[in-house]
Amino acid sequence: YFVLLKPSTPVIATRAGDYPEWHCGREKFSLWYLEIQHPELLAYLNQLQSAFADFLYAPNTRQFHITLFVCGFLTPHSAVFNDDFTIGQLQQQLTELSRMQPQTIQLKTGSIQSFSSALFVEIIDEQGQLLKLRDRLAQHSSEIAPLAYCPHLTLGLYRDSFNSDLIFNQIEQIQQKTFDLSIDQLIFGTYQAQVLQGPLSPFQHVQLETL
Repeated sequence: YFVLLKPSTPVIATRAGDYPEWHCGREKFSLWYLEIQHPELLAYLNQLQSAFADFLYAPNTRQFHITLFVCGFLTPHSAVFNDDFTIGQLQQQLTELSRMQPQTIQLKTGSIQSFSSALFVEIIDEQGQLLKLRDRLAQHSSEIAPLAYCPHLTLGLYRDSFNSDLIFNQIEQIQQKTFDLSIDQLIFGTYQAQVLQGPLSPFQHVQLETL
């Protein structure tokens, strides 16, 4: 997923379906994330989605967010599959965060970029706050994700195997903006594994200390 798009190559199209070989009948996939509640930034992101609507998979009801740590399929029981995540592990992570007492997170948005499978706006973490939080969360769970962490705001997945030059040309025509972001809570939540690009459902909130 985290392969940056190269010129003059096809993007990876999203296949409609519920991917049973992935979820194996499990329903709730979980992650830690930062929800975006900045009105001007949300308006900008919606504007970008509209500008690239011809390229993006629909429907997309997932709210704009920054993924912090990908946990896996939430289970109240012992882990069966290697991508299961237990309630016990969540409790350990919550205890770790309570000890850490993390402060309000200061971030900036960067430019519009693209992975081979998705269009996104980059997130700049100048103080390395996200990496520190990820290190703490990783003490109690192996992340279900690529090795390199790239904080970002996903605008959408591609609906067809378009030539990447079309995407780059469209990006060049956009008047891009940047925003400063202050995040005051972490959210642990889930989404329905059988619903492609379905909404996130909050499960736990961790309030951050104000500076």
